[in-house]
Amino acid sequence: MASTATTPRAHPSFTQWCSEGRHASYVRTTKSPGGILDLVEVARPAGDMSRPAVPELVLCQDLLGGSRVSGGSPDGRYDVKSEKGNLYLDAPDVAKAVNVAGSHRLRILSFPLAHWRSVLDEAADGGFSLENLQLYKGSFHSPAIRLALKELWALSEEEGAPSRLLARSAGCEILAELCRLGGAPIRRAKGGLAPWAERRCLDLMRARLSEDLSVDELAAEAQLSPFHFARMFKQSVGVPPRVYLTRLRVEKVCELLELTDLSITEIALEVGYSSNQILARVFAKHRRMTPSEYRRAVRDPARSADRFMAPSVLTA
Repeated sequence: MASTATTPRAHPSFTQWCSEGRHASYVRTTKSPGGILDLVEVARPAGDMSRPAVPELVLCQDLLGGSRVSGGSPDGRYDVKSEKGNLYLDAPDVAKAVNVAGSHRLRILSFPLAHWRSVLDEAADGGFSLENLQLYKGSFHSPAIRLALKELWALSEEEGAPSRLLARSAGCEILAELCRLGGAPIRRAKGGLAPWAERRCLDLMRARLSEDLSVDELAAEAQLSPFHFARMFKQSVGVPPRVYLTRLRVEKVCELLELTDLSITEIALEVGYSSNQILARVFAKHRRMTPSEYRRAVRDPARSADRFMAPSVLTA
């Protein structure tokens, strides 16, 4: 939505700018997994939506649609009627001038370019450039990015905050699709992980269930880059790393509920969830019951718990 010509940077981050002054009252949700990317949801009235230069690549999604959006840059002006789900991309270090004719709600991801530059270069086979991305001139559509954003927000709500594993995996997926849309020659992953690499990664995940494990750490274990590791892991295991980690955690919770007298809160901390409420939310989604109900079922020999014991089905 903005020119790629740089302008003096006015704020150290997009989230900080959103949270200051008159803009703060528009912010509904902010989530940040350790500076990997920031998630922000805003609800704003009609009017000026211009912002100063910030150091991130900023991706916005219109949650309502129906408003006319106009703006300008050295590349020219645009004037479009936004549709629900439309996406907008803003270049880093470029001030944005835009006006929205109606009330609107946006979900926004901001990617610190210093953190993501290597992923962008890999996704574009070394040929990434902001100038070639060509997505700054208004809105665009991408079913793949819309699905990734939907899953990212849903899982962030489920877990209370996006884990580093979730944020990095989702970021790799979204940026790879942005590069593909911009004409970069994204190559398909050929084959999965080597057997030794798969074993080492799964062992590491089991050993560190209680930690906020990152894709970068798993990739280092497999001696791969994070971008290639995320794609090859899914080919080998069938689901992304974040989904497999949840599967391991749910299985460990079942074991602890059955074999120990630990409280639900203690079990939550043991497997990496910060509260018993988050554990209950995740467990109910994948086991169709609360942890307490599961414990009663598996410990009551007079009661058939078969219907409670169906394997968890986790999707990407």
